[in-house]
Amino acid sequence: MTEPTQSDGGAPWPGKSCGSCTMCCKVLLIAALNKQPGNWCPHATPGKGCGIYNERPHECRKFHCGYLSSSLSEDWFPVKSKIVLMADPSGGVTAVVDASRPDAWKEAPFYPQLKAWARELLPQRKYVVVRIGKRAICVLPDQDFDLGPMEQHEPLVIETAQGPNGLIYRARKPDGGYAARVSAPAKP
Repeated sequence: MTEPTQSDGGAPWPGKSCGSCTMCCKVLLIAALNKQPGNWCPHATPGKGCGIYNERPHECRKFHCGYLSSSLSEDWFPVKSKIVLMADPSGGVTAVVDASRPDAWKEAPFYPQLKAWARELLPQRKYVVVRIGKRAICVLPDQDFDLGPMEQHEPLVIETAQGPNGLIYRARKPDGGYAARVSAPAKP
């Protein structure tokens, strides 16, 4: 598996750097600045970097880009893929997608890799979640579930049932019914 991992306590993988990428400054929530996901940070200069880098908030300082800290291919470079990977607090993977390309995660090589991580992580009770703004989509081995608006700290319930071809997985919010299934991308 090519799971996003820290190569050296968060240090970039050899040969990788942010370069002109500022995608995290757009797609991530920055509570300290009251910056919502999907909006550019007022201190970001797209393509150049942070205007308050030395004084940036703690949540920006502790952020580790999954692409930078892994051996993933250049296809995953956030400014190109429109996907920022980050480790989920539960140990899973969160793929934060730029709302200007909301279906980017469904394209190859991203979708097959998200599915592979889902198959590997689910037995460990770790999940793969795609976020587009506040919308959350749980990627499961057999299907994907659109959970709708969901805060990052909100829990997720995964249930299993025996189906004709093995286990069937379902995702939902603890207080709600089952989420809508998301159509899988068409096979090329």
